Amino acid sequence: MNKNFEQLGVISGFISRLEERNIKEATDIQQKIIPRLAAGESVFFASATGTGKTFAYLLPVLSKLTEPNGLGAAPCFLIAAPTLELCTQIKNELDFLLSGTTIRSSLLIGSVNLDRQIENLRKIRPDIIVGNPNRLLVLAKKRLIKFNNLRFFVLDEADRLVSDEMLDETSELCSIVCRNAQPVIAACSATMNKKCMDKLFVALHIRGNKLNEIAFIESEDHEILRDKIEHWAIYTERRRKDQTLRSLLAALRGKTSGKKKTRVKALVFTSRGDEASIVLSRLQFHHVSAAGLFGKSGKKPVSGQERKAALDAFRNGSIEVLVSTDLAARGLDIPGITHVIALDVPSDSEVYIHRCGRTARAGKRGVMVTIGDETQMHLLASMEKKLKIRVKPKELYEGKICVPTME
Repeated sequence: MNKNFEQLGVISGFISRLEERNIKEATDIQQKIIPRLAAGESVFFASATGTGKTFAYLLPVLSKLTEPNGLGAAPCFLIAAPTLELCTQIKNELDFLLSGTTIRSSLLIGSVNLDRQIENLRKIRPDIIVGNPNRLLVLAKKRLIKFNNLRFFVLDEADRLVSDEMLDETSELCSIVCRNAQPVIAACSATMNKKCMDKLFVALHIRGNKLNEIAFIESEDHEILRDKIEHWAIYTERRRKDQTLRSLLAALRGKTSGKKKTRVKALVFTSRGDEASIVLSRLQFHHVSAAGLFGKSGKKPVSGQERKAALDAFRNGSIEVLVSTDLAARGLDIPGITHVIALDVPSDSEVYIHRCGRTARAGKRGVMVTIGDETQMHLLASMEKKLKIRVKPKELYEGKICVPTME
């Protein structure tokens, strides 16, 4: 049975904020997680992208912090996330919920001047901190943030935080946190599995009998991948991939409903930043309104401000295409993405799931398109079987998207 937020113990002020977005009923994962965190239970949870994981942990924790004497010494709530963009997104959701309250929060990410962050920390003494492990470690080692009074600790996109590239930083951060406090812990991702949980247990120094104290909860919303997303495959030779991408965008734009053109909001994925930079340059050369979300453009690093500007333009509809790497777009909630377009097939099915999850959010439908050569199509066929999805072959003919003809 669906429950509303009042039944789950969320305070009225936050319920009113949710209603401003027409959010009235809790999702499956929110119904399962909110009561546990409100009761002070640590929990790991997995749920499909777009099912409200961020609110699943924010609502119960913030409700506890607004109770009389709920705050205590600062900071009392720490959220760690793997990318600058995801940290910013979480901070925006915090600001949305906390509007009108006296609870203070800070965003501590690597793209912002360190001295400015230090000044801000000393000035406002935040109750809640959101940041990426690297910057949090820098500030913790300088003893500018201390976790002695931490009550809640969340690891968002936990599988990424304990990936090979980030495991050392995450483990060091967890060691500092757990050495100084015993917070309620939540960790979440769309694709959390046993390997991820085992790494989290080690990083968080959870051993022995304490292993049984951490509940693992899965959502029943896993059918989004199959029921809400249509999967397409478009074959092309490698040398024609960019041209095929432009033709696809033109065909999508050219489809009409009455006299109006179909609105396109497409997120294009490549695995590597250098490839993403080339794809973006070629799209812009051909006058496609596009921007990029990746770490480097050629040999030049892309600044956090440039990435934020690209993301903002895509959110507000100033551009119709955002070219990104998997890491940069991890966990982002961008409303209204109509199509996700992949220019390669990842070897890891979890990466495919995360790509798909950028569309079909909040009950909407979406399309996942893979453009590739014969080798990529074989990989996609294996992915189709593993994920139990149905991939529909498509081709571009005279400016339209068609079902391939049988010869």
